[in-house]
Amino acid sequence: MNYKIMIIEDDKDISELLCMHFQKFGFSVYKCVDFSKILEEFQVINPHLVLLDINLPSYDGFYWCSKLRAKSPCPILFISSRNSDADQVYAIMNGGDDYITKPFSFDVITAKINALLRRSYGEYAINNTNELKCVDCIFSKNKLTLSCDNNEVELSKTEAGIIRIMFEQYPNIVSREQLLNEIWDDETFVEENTLNVSISRLRKRLNQIGSIVTIKSVRSIGYRIGKKDNEK
Repeated sequence: MNYKIMIIEDDKDISELLCMHFQKFGFSVYKCVDFSKILEEFQVINPHLVLLDINLPSYDGFYWCSKLRAKSPCPILFISSRNSDADQVYAIMNGGDDYITKPFSFDVITAKINALLRRSYGEYAINNTNELKCVDCIFSKNKLTLSCDNNEVELSKTEAGIIRIMFEQYPNIVSREQLLNEIWDDETFVEENTLNVSISRLRKRLNQIGSIVTIKSVRSIGYRIGKKDNEK
């Protein structure tokens, strides 16, 4: 699996070195561009892991960690020159998974990242509560993937939220209001068309993995999971 790492580090030299290092190991690496819009960039990238500095412009890493954690369970590894016990405890209390101090060894930080990824998505992940099965599809809550037979596709956070709710309530109808209320919070204005676009993308992803499952519209109510018209 091609894991995505997001680097939130305002020291351009360190950020570039980290980016080059992890790209050598086959990771897709994304550097934060606008430190006033960290949450927005995070939601667009939808990374599997975040490297987060503490000393950032405007708000510090503790603040952003709590904001990111409210949106996603993805692992967050703090990287900071602040090495006091209090800083490390506060990082964990705000939702961080691990902490490494600068200057750091690239071998150590790589080992920590691989361990966090294995624990969250790989061989150590808890599978009995991680997966939802519906007809011929499996949705992974940890990996945010949808699979059918040997085909797998990654979902955005929004798409994953929609499919989770619909799989959990299959074969019942899910109202538009329920999907909107459960996926988007009060901080984000959502146009009515946003849900339509997300549903359309999910239908394409189901086709992409060769599933017989589709999402059918129920006029004036919402949506339900069904089978394609040519399937029994």
